[in-house]
Amino acid sequence: MNRKKIRVLIAKPGLDGHDRGAKVVARALRDAGMEVIYTGIRQTPEMIVQAALQEDVDVIGLSCLSGAHLELFADVMDGLGEKGMDSVVVVAGGIIPEDDIPALEKMGVKAVFGPGTKTTDIAEAIKKLVTESK
Repeated sequence: MNRKKIRVLIAKPGLDGHDRGAKVVARALRDAGMEVIYTGIRQTPEMIVQAALQEDVDVIGLSCLSGAHLELFADVMDGLGEKGMDSVVVVAGGIIPEDDIPALEKMGVKAVFGPGTKTTDIAEAIKKLVTESK
């Protein structure tokens, strides 16, 4: 079966300097057969959108622990819209309060994975979301 691998960009927007969780997820997604590009810490929303465009990704995984997720993720979603990349599946992880999840969903984030989520569950959710988006 000559199926294209799912391409995932893992990004840490803002000034958050903690990336252990993002690296664990990146490794798990790679182990699940996906191509993973990790941009590193302290990325601007514009840098994330540009990397997603250049890498022709199917999925962007945004990780935020700093509390600035609503503003930063909105800027990423706006940038994707401006570049005509509405088909890219965006998921989020990190320390995100339950009360903020509806706002993230409204802006187009397809799933939010909190601390303790099994990496196998994240991989399965991404596979399902990519399949549904095609």
